[in-house]
Amino acid sequence: MGRLMARLARSRDGAAAVEFAILSVPYFIIIFAILETFIAFTAEQLVTNAVNTLAREIRTGQITYGLNRGTDKTREEFRQLFCDEVDILISCSAAEVATASKLYIDARTFTTFAAIPTTIPRMTTAAYSDINPATFAFTPGGPDTINMLRAYYRWQVITDLVRPYITTIRPTDGSMPSDFLIVATTAFKNEKYP
Repeated sequence: MGRLMARLARSRDGAAAVEFAILSVPYFIIIFAILETFIAFTAEQLVTNAVNTLAREIRTGQITYGLNRGTDKTREEFRQLFCDEVDILISCSAAEVATASKLYIDARTFTTFAAIPTTIPRMTTAAYSDINPATFAFTPGGPDTINMLRAYYRWQVITDLVRPYITTIRPTDGSMPSDFLIVATTAFKNEKYP
């Protein structure tokens, strides 16, 4: 009986399979967390690029609002242009273009650069409170005006391992947070286009 136990203790048959089974779960969780973080930050860069591209078009008069020109865009048309810029990774349905649920765009004119908001509008003063879109508008100015373009996108985090660390919106009811708030902002003065 002692020899049988000694042989069993020395046996390595299937050891690699058992070690893989033990180590594969944390390994794959870490890999998925890395991939999810990478994709979320890639989406953030995509939103930033879209804000910069559309702001340049507003600044140069290629996109206007309320000037009775062929370049005038409505809020929905502008949202569709934004969605077209980010459709590589972020898809906007027709309902999302019409009514914001994940993508919020704020394009406004100000009298001075100092009047432009510098904080994220939140529902409460809590650090991870939801955004408050009540003041958001689409009213970019005409030639030689000071404008701001902001975009907010709720990126849903799927991997549980990274969710508590990268989510920036936390529900008040104590449920599991799920959204990473992507924020992109630019401020500019329009050119004196004709």
